[in-house]
Amino acid sequence: MRKDYRICTRCIMDTSDPDITFDEEGVCSHCRRYERLVKSPEYLEKKKPGALDRLVAEIKAAGRGKPYDCILGVSGGVDSTYSAYLVKKLGLRPLAVHLDNCWNTSLAEANIRKATEILDIDLEICKVDWEGFRDLQLAFLKASTPDSEIPTDHALLACLYYVAAREGVRFIISGHNMATEGGGVPAWSQGHGDWRYIKGVHRLFGTRRLGKYYHYGPWGFFYYTVLRRIRWVPLLDYIDYVKDEVVKVLKERLAWEPYEAKHYESVYTRFYQGYILPRKFGFDKRRLHLSSLVWSGQLSRAEALEEMVREHYPEEQLKLDKTLFLEKMGISAAEFEAIMKAPTRTFWDYPSYKRLPLFRSKTLRKLYHRLKRD
Repeated sequence: MRKDYRICTRCIMDTSDPDITFDEEGVCSHCRRYERLVKSPEYLEKKKPGALDRLVAEIKAAGRGKPYDCILGVSGGVDSTYSAYLVKKLGLRPLAVHLDNCWNTSLAEANIRKATEILDIDLEICKVDWEGFRDLQLAFLKASTPDSEIPTDHALLACLYYVAAREGVRFIISGHNMATEGGGVPAWSQGHGDWRYIKGVHRLFGTRRLGKYYHYGPWGFFYYTVLRRIRWVPLLDYIDYVKDEVVKVLKERLAWEPYEAKHYESVYTRFYQGYILPRKFGFDKRRLHLSSLVWSGQLSRAEALEEMVREHYPEEQLKLDKTLFLEKMGISAAEFEAIMKAPTRTFWDYPSYKRLPLFRSKTLRKLYHRLKRD
C-alpha cells in the first residue's frame, strides 16, 4: 500500500483514483459530486410527481403508428433487465437490442432470452465482425491504457443509435442510473464516445481492417441527436430504484439468475475487471460500484468494505477465463505477460477529440450532454 494512501471516511473510494481529493472532514470529491448531482434541478425534475407519467405519454405519442416506441439495450444484467420489465409494465412497446461481441457468458444469454420471452419483447442482436473486433480489443490492450472496455461500449452506443434511427424511434431507454452507477473516474476510463481515440489506437496497434464495427463521430452524433432528435432516457432515475428489491422481482418474475459482480455477464469484462485492472493498473472497479450503493443509502460503508475482501473471482474460474481469453485473443502466455508488464499509459497519450481545442470548450461539452438528453 502506498505511503500516501487515503480512503474516504464516508464511502470506500480511495487514492487508487489519482485525481481524488478530500475535504477537511475526510469526505472525498466523489461523495460531494454525488450530493450535487442528486440536488441538481435536472435530477429533481425526474422525481417530481407525475414526471414518469408525462415521460411515458411523450414516448407513446412520438411512437404512435410505428412498431416500436422505444429502443432498449439489454445485456442480461440487473439494470437493463429491470428496465425491460419496467417499460412493459408502463405499457411501452420496446425493441430490445443486444450487442453480441462474442464474449457473452451462457448465463447472460439465458437471462436475456428468458426476460424477452416472458415479457414478449422483440429482440434484435447486433453482431460485430469478430476478427476485426478482436484486433481492436488487442490494440487497446497493447495501448496499455485502462480503457479496454471501450471497443464494446462505443459499439453498443452506436448500435443503439443506428437501430433507433432505422426504426424512426426517438427514445433509447438507458439502464444507467444514479442509484447504482452514481459516479465515474476519468482516470480509470474515458473516451467511450470518442471515435478519434478509438480509431487512433487501432491505427497505432491494430494489424487488420475493422470490418463491420458500429461507430459514430461528431457528425454522426449531430445527425442522431439534432436531425433525428434521438434522446437517451435514464428511466430508472424516475423511480425509487433499490437494487435488492429489484433482484427479488427479477428472480421471481423473470427467472433471472445473478452474477458474481456487476458487469460480469461478459467473460471479457470479468477477466479484465477482475484480473487485468487490479494487477496492471492498481484499481478495482468494485470500489466505485459499491460506493454508488453507499451514496444512495442502499449499503453501509462497513458492508461495502466487507464486500471488497470477499472472494469474487474464484481461482478455478480465473484459470478457466485466462485460458479462454488467451485462446480467443490469439496470443501466447508470454505475449500476455509482456502486455501486463508494459508501462501504463492514459487516454491523453493518444489522439482524441478532447485534445482538439474546439472540443475542449466548456460550452461545447455542455451542449454535448444536453443533446444526449433533450
